[in-house]
Amino acid sequence: MWVFYLISLPLTLGMVLMTLRYFAGPEVPRYVLFTVGYTWFCSLSIIILVPADIWTTISNPPHHNENGGISVLWSLSYWSTFLLTWAVVPLIQGFEDAGDFTVTERLRTSVHANLLFYLIVGSIGLFGLILLITMHKIRSRGVLGFAMACSNTFGLVTGAFLLGFGLSEIPKSCWKNADWTTRQKVLSHKIAKMAVKLDDAHQDLSNAIVFKEDPFFKPQGGRLGENDMDYDTDEKSMATLRRHLRRAREEYYRYKSEYMTYVMEALELEDTIKNYDRRSSTGWKYISSFRPARTGKIGALLDTVEFVWKCILRKQIQKLLAIILGTMSAAILLAEATLLPSGVDLSLFSILVNSVKSEEVFVQ
Repeated sequence: MWVFYLISLPLTLGMVLMTLRYFAGPEVPRYVLFTVGYTWFCSLSIIILVPADIWTTISNPPHHNENGGISVLWSLSYWSTFLLTWAVVPLIQGFEDAGDFTVTERLRTSVHANLLFYLIVGSIGLFGLILLITMHKIRSRGVLGFAMACSNTFGLVTGAFLLGFGLSEIPKSCWKNADWTTRQKVLSHKIAKMAVKLDDAHQDLSNAIVFKEDPFFKPQGGRLGENDMDYDTDEKSMATLRRHLRRAREEYYRYKSEYMTYVMEALELEDTIKNYDRRSSTGWKYISSFRPARTGKIGALLDTVEFVWKCILRKQIQKLLAIILGTMSAAILLAEATLLPSGVDLSLFSILVNSVKSEEVFVQ
């Protein structure tokens, strides 16, 4: 069991760190990075817990209720996710979104916004519960079971929608991205769409910055709305203006980053197509239009390796990956469709587990 933990734990942590590095902005506070990282780790902990739980269930005798440490790990993951979802993350999110000038005021604004949200949601839920009790649909002692059923139903329905999207979209996107012509069209559309968003975000940021200096000056190209001048000089109005400025700045740099990412990918794809078409004249070497040329024997070797990877192998690997993921999607759908006891096991994963259930490493 510990061998599996030594493999799966660093793998999961690596996935979390890579995702944080990809998505996090340059000025995100460390406590936010830690909170988001731990939240994602709790979500991805199923990679560690599910295989270990399956082996624990198989290796124990029938009707054995004690799962040892695995039950403690499940409880830790569940309650961590619960507290993060309903308390910690909303509080930090509201704190970071607040435009107040002191920590106490920002914390107070976050608590007030979250309490207002929970009060509205709780009132709606309480009204529906009282209505069901009045209509004799449920009894008062069955409220806890009803709440648990609603929670599980919400989780299952949401999971089913997300799973259904992933099962079809991920293999399809892998297959489409392997086609250079299709990918060029997609990138052209994304660049044009992001350029419009970037222009709007730039104008919004310009207006917010000008308001901070001189509310009566209109920047060239800016578009002031009828509510843009509704800022007084009191602390509350200044906090609202500061919040607007911060949001506008973050939105601008986010769209700028996405725009540059799409542009660089489009330029690299254009280079890949050109290098593949001119492979005979260039000696099967990759020549980049926006990177200095490599020199020396090692440089020539690296150019050849880059050509083989970007122009030949990557395209084929993407298609192979799409086929593998499509097969996995079909296997998952078949397993879900035949989940009810029918005497015939059509789940590929169940068949694989049962065929090697005496070997811990193979099961996991």
